[in-house]
Amino acid sequence: MKKIIVPIDFSKYSEYALKTAALLSKKSDVVIYALHMLDMQEVNLSQSLEYNQEKTMFFLKLAEKRFKEFLQKDYLKNVKIVPIVKHFKVFSELNSVAKEIKADLIVMGSHGANGFKEFFMGSNTEKVIRYSDVPVLVIKNELSDVNFIDIVIATDFSDESIEAFQKMLASLMFLNARKHLLYVNLPNEKFKTTPEMDTLAHHFLMKAEGNTDRLINVNFVSAKSVEEGILNFSNAVGADLITLITHGRKGLSHIFSGSISEDLSNHSTLPIITFKI
Repeated sequence: MKKIIVPIDFSKYSEYALKTAALLSKKSDVVIYALHMLDMQEVNLSQSLEYNQEKTMFFLKLAEKRFKEFLQKDYLKNVKIVPIVKHFKVFSELNSVAKEIKADLIVMGSHGANGFKEFFMGSNTEKVIRYSDVPVLVIKNELSDVNFIDIVIATDFSDESIEAFQKMLASLMFLNARKHLLYVNLPNEKFKTTPEMDTLAHHFLMKAEGNTDRLINVNFVSAKSVEEGILNFSNAVGADLITLITHGRKGLSHIFSGSISEDLSNHSTLPIITFKI
């Protein structure tokens, strides 16, 4: 891991994310790109182009000044940090910035259903995750350390998630944590018997890693919903991080769309990291 992006909206939640990135930088030599998106209102067509340009420059300078003051934190001493101010909205643009600088991770703060207090509103946190091609780590509370010891990896063991699974293992290797693979069995048309789940996990691990050594860490739970199964299991094993493999609007990606997304993000106080197929 070499480069981390942290979206900044000057709220305490974005500061939680910034502090988390700083803590991660002590585990791996990374550069933090602190990114503030200056969302200007639509241009007033009754005003001249020159006036609108001057107004834009004024707000850019104002944001840069506030941004510089915001980054004067003790925990950022000796941390490599690059401030960036962009004049556009977030979502897909954030993914463009991540691609441009070849970021390895986006760390963002959220306080639940409303996302960032000032910057990410409503389901916008979910949109960032949906658009992002790089992993997204969502922080709910201030962390004093990032010594993640037990990580729950929720997966549907599908073939199309293998590449993301491999990427996830490589990205989290520096944490040296116990990894609990989790499959949530639902009481619907997708319900599987124990032998069927064993076969599914066996097939997945053989294709993903060429062996079944990780079967000892595979767990099956039955629950009425995916988020309920993940939360109950995470609490039972004392997990400190939940990892999700998402793919569009299918499979576990439903966690980040509609009511399932809201339930998990609202009810879980644990950090959540997503890897997109």
